[in-house]
Amino acid sequence: MTTRVVALDIGGTAIKAALLDRDLRVLDTRRAATLHEAPGVTSADALAGQVEGLVADLAGGSKPAAIGVVVPGIVHRGVAHYAANFGWREVPFGAILADRTGVPVAFDHDVRAGGLAEARLGAARGCANVAFMPVGTGIAVAMMMDGRLVVGGGYAGEIGHVDVGHGVTCACGNTGCVETVGSAAAIARRYTERTGRQVAGSREVLTAADGGDRDAAVVVDEAIDALAKGLRVLVTLVAPEVVVVGGGLFAAGEALAAPVRERLDGLLRFQRRPEVRLAELGEMASCLGAGLLAWEAAG
Repeated sequence: MTTRVVALDIGGTAIKAALLDRDLRVLDTRRAATLHEAPGVTSADALAGQVEGLVADLAGGSKPAAIGVVVPGIVHRGVAHYAANFGWREVPFGAILADRTGVPVAFDHDVRAGGLAEARLGAARGCANVAFMPVGTGIAVAMMMDGRLVVGGGYAGEIGHVDVGHGVTCACGNTGCVETVGSAAAIARRYTERTGRQVAGSREVLTAADGGDRDAAVVVDEAIDALAKGLRVLVTLVAPEVVVVGGGLFAAGEALAAPVRERLDGLLRFQRRPEVRLAELGEMASCLGAGLLAWEAAG
């Protein structure tokens, strides 16, 4: 039996693929632009063909023990119930890929996979009750309670759509959602709306705030407030001992993690106060989680 698996983290714009051994050591990697046949649309067959090519390239022509694939959206038991980045609804991508490759396939959610990796290999290793919140274009959270991932049929963890009371309309149709002001994309967008000045991304706004830009400081403070209030709901409901924060926004490190930690602490009364830690696995978290799921699928 082969002692390697292939793990793929498929995003709306790019695919990260890795060949991993049993100890989750990265033996080789590939990156590719995600195939789109039209804006926001990718057929499952076309993407499966792209995955096949990456797997064959990494595995050197031999079959891996299993393949782990993770994507954003509502994913459960091998089915993408909703994946906006690909235009998918009710697509059994796990079965499609298994049929095409002839090996076991684990198909799951990217944030849950990242949370699994951080809990077993990264910032929360050794902890049984963990929340992992990567903050990028959107915001979701992976929850591990008593050592088990909370799945909720694929719907659990949408902390980005908790109403924290700011009144701004979200793309989901509701108002007050965390990610409408707390995501990396929201920080850049709201700074431009406030000042009329275009910025390359949230990092530029964070730097401007540190440099004394009052408009940037207001936007960043509102983001910190939204994130802390969203985490207060999470902490009240599921009481994680550790909250791991990551994603593009928290590339700023303690410069952002510290004020979020302090704001959250000020909002808590009777709740268990979690440790707020920075993620350790970086952009490879979801790929490593896909590798863990692949080894489970391989038995």
